[in-house]
Amino acid sequence: MTPRAQAILLMCSGVLMLVLNDVAAKWLVARYDPVQIAFLRSVFALPLAAILVWYFDGHSGFRSGRVWVHAVRGAMVLIATWAFFGSLRVLPLAEAQSLLFTAPIIVAILAALFTSEDVEPHHWASVALGFAGALVIVQPGRAAFQPESLYALSAAFLYALIMLSARWIDARDSLWTMTFWMTVFSALLGSASLFASWPVPEPMDAALFTAMAVLGTGGMALVSQAFRMAPATLVAPLDYTALLWASMMGWLIWGTVPGWSVYAGAGFIVAGGIMVLRRQE
Repeated sequence: MTPRAQAILLMCSGVLMLVLNDVAAKWLVARYDPVQIAFLRSVFALPLAAILVWYFDGHSGFRSGRVWVHAVRGAMVLIATWAFFGSLRVLPLAEAQSLLFTAPIIVAILAALFTSEDVEPHHWASVALGFAGALVIVQPGRAAFQPESLYALSAAFLYALIMLSARWIDARDSLWTMTFWMTVFSALLGSASLFASWPVPEPMDAALFTAMAVLGTGGMALVSQAFRMAPATLVAPLDYTALLWASMMGWLIWGTVPGWSVYAGAGFIVAGGIMVLRRQE
């Protein structure tokens, strides 16, 4: 198997794992507060992240030249997770996932506004497509509007900031160092939820949180490795396979079938995202 074929397989597998992570979260969010879920996921993921650092980088992998950057990113990850999991309380999985697709387009907007990158006409066309797609899905002003859609869009905005903030990370920090410290700070900041009222645990809860830790950490690792093995223009569009998996899981588990507006809006967003990627070729 060629490196590009391996990258495609890794990317598709990683995206599937991340969707399954969201499936577990949608089950749990019916009883747990989203911050509690984010906190426990980080606690369960921390030993796994530490093992990965030790295995790939040794004890030196636990050191970072800019720990404060990881602290900021950990806070953004916690808030973004809270917003996205909050949206899952009401929104079907496929709809929430589609709104997350706006993150790369938001990255393009922020990069154009706050960096020295040139802004070309087709760049703004991609932004317009993404914005139109979000409006089609959210449908503001109509009876079908769900306020929780704004939670998913807020999560997309924060994910865009997380992507851009990667530029601040010390160049000597590996993928595993970054993963470890983001998990540490997400757990530390999320520990404030310990003072809230917690539901009575059910027998399956520990298994679901463990699954989230493995799926979330493993999914991000596979996606990151795919980007290291092949050009972004090849693997990044495969992120949109998440809509296929989310639609399938929503139908199999909850019996929800996304309406035409979700697929139509997702089509606009995907088209805008691909235009952004082609601009980077």
